[in-house]
Amino acid sequence: MIRIPLYKIAFFVFIFMIFLSCKNSMNEINMVANKDKSPETTIKDFELILSDSGQIQAKSSAPLMNRYDVEKPYVEWPKGIKVLFYDTSMNVDARLSANYAISYEKDKIMIAKNNVIVVNVKGEQLNTEHLVWDQRKRIITSDVFVTITTKDEVLYGQGMEADDQFYSWKIKRPTGVFNIKK
Repeated sequence: MIRIPLYKIAFFVFIFMIFLSCKNSMNEINMVANKDKSPETTIKDFELILSDSGQIQAKSSAPLMNRYDVEKPYVEWPKGIKVLFYDTSMNVDARLSANYAISYEKDKIMIAKNNVIVVNVKGEQLNTEHLVWDQRKRIITSDVFVTITTKDEVLYGQGMEADDQFYSWKIKRPTGVFNIKK
């Protein structure tokens, strides 16, 4: 029987482990490289007024905005965003706020996440954790739990769809107590 000292076995195990830990796949390398992409533009205390033919349609503000000029350009508001929507008389028509948002410029899609609140001109309020605003179709949708508070009731559901002013809306898979008029 051959006896190998314990310190030699430990040394060979140590060397073997070093060689195993030094392998990186190209996918892992690319993930790290893409993860560290810096924004093309960063704006602190961001404020933007959107108008059409001199008519203000929306005003947005955020503590931080990052724009990424990649194959599919996008703008990100990692510290939250607030948006005011105006009617033709310059009255606030609807309000949106979220703790995080991202907007894909070419697709005209904005995704708001984390404590999303939308309030319309009637005072109805939507609360959810995920909202998609399709600017081309002029609709907002959610496929997660939503709460809509009106002056008369609180409604719950698993998703919703509305016009982009949150004036006309419908809840998907509603739950809770409902008032029904005869």
